[in-house]
Amino acid sequence: MDEDIQITEAESAVMEVLWKQHPLTADEVAQALTPAQGWQLATVKTLLNRLLSKGALTADAEGRRFRYSPALDRDQWVHQQSKGLLERLFGGRVAPLVAHFSERGALSKSDVQALKRLIKEMDP
Repeated sequence: MDEDIQITEAESAVMEVLWKQHPLTADEVAQALTPAQGWQLATVKTLLNRLLSKGALTADAEGRRFRYSPALDRDQWVHQQSKGLLERLFGGRVAPLVAHFSERGALSKSDVQALKRLIKEMDP
């Protein structure tokens, strides 16, 4: 499995549905996405086909339709995306990322408390 599969924002919405529940047909994926995205079935099928060609999904024939399942692990993908973001924007360092959010008031009190707990757990 290629861990460097590039997934667009629209494709990630489809993947999120399939990571939560699979296998699903294109109709089932479209039904899960319709309230949030408002996409037509044709759009969902296009996204499914793109994800298939990238190797992010598998498809098993069931009669005249296919049932789709993720071939890409969500945790691996999130790790890849997070690492890429850190590398591109902060030289691979977490502290400047946290400082960035802190300076802009984007960290709530509960966020700060959670970060302190994480640091305390990491400190031997």
